[in-house]
Amino acid sequence: MEERGRGRGEAEKMETDQHLFKILQSLNRVSRDFQLSHDSPDFDSSAIKLPLELRTASSSILAANPNLFSLSQRLSQLADAVQELQNSKPPRHGLLSFVTRRVRSREVSRLAADAESELQALIDREIVYNLENTLAAMPRSGGETAAAFDEDKVFDGISALQERLSRGFNMNLQDSLLKSGIFSQLEWVLCNPRFRIRLREKAAISMKELLLFNKDVFVGSVLVGGSVKALVSMGSLCSLQVLSALIKAIKSPLVDLMEFCGGILKVVGYLSSAEAEMRVMAMECVMEIGYFGRKEAVETMINGGLIKRLVALQSSEGPFAGCVARLAVQLEVGEGLRQREKRAFKQLILKRVGEACVSEAECATIVAEVLWGSSP
Repeated sequence: MEERGRGRGEAEKMETDQHLFKILQSLNRVSRDFQLSHDSPDFDSSAIKLPLELRTASSSILAANPNLFSLSQRLSQLADAVQELQNSKPPRHGLLSFVTRRVRSREVSRLAADAESELQALIDREIVYNLENTLAAMPRSGGETAAAFDEDKVFDGISALQERLSRGFNMNLQDSLLKSGIFSQLEWVLCNPRFRIRLREKAAISMKELLLFNKDVFVGSVLVGGSVKALVSMGSLCSLQVLSALIKAIKSPLVDLMEFCGGILKVVGYLSSAEAEMRVMAMECVMEIGYFGRKEAVETMINGGLIKRLVALQSSEGPFAGCVARLAVQLEVGEGLRQREKRAFKQLILKRVGEACVSEAECATIVAEVLWGSSP
């Protein structure tokens, strides 16, 4: 009985959520149509009909939920304003009627935008709240198995947050995120090897989206947590893609953290992966490290056999053509090194090229590329 009741409650909630999303889409259309119209939309247009239909179709669902009372009032006000606009249609054109209709049309647009904003904030809070509860219900102790939670439900919840974050910054959404502590929960999923890679990657992507949503707020959480070490250790294509995005966003501090936790050598090691996509992505990370990395980070890469690996890749695969020279350019134009350090590393790269090449012709070609590519 309890299971049936819970299932019925979830079905009703899903139906309400779907209805709210439809209302949001309708409000967006109404607001947009009125903003684009110089006077007001045609009386047969959806922008006129939708608010009236919304009030009728949504009254029972909104009235049943006290949290939606304010939204219900806004929809009623919007429908009333549209009705007044309809009633104001003059028998002939004139300046007074034109001004009146413009004022009422703008009022409809404002009411639609206000209702849309309130509904979006409500949906955002629901997305964060649902994900927070779903993550909190995941098994915490080592004795609990993966069967103790619904992985698809967690995955879908993270996907919903990721999609919302991709639409850009919103202050109300940020407040909900900060109150929930959702970042630390996602980090816990990412750093927990008991969960499948699919789920950990999804958590990593959403953490990256949170950072891009507001770097000033979430950069500290990335740098003090274990997410960077977890990403490097996972060694999947997705984890390296997220890592590359984090390097570009946070720059030298992120590279410093990678150097501290041993992540740079792991990334260099992925250049020898059996998968071509992994090798390409590892090279992109190496190039970003070269651009933003300070002396210690670049030394770690080069002393970790980077040039030998790049020479081998350059001689065998198209995507890596000129990769040694590309690295030299990254160091030359990058932000992490002083001028004298750039000159010293250029000489070190040339030395390591000579050690790594199997023929004088190959060595001469790569040396020429390095010297030409890194010149101003």
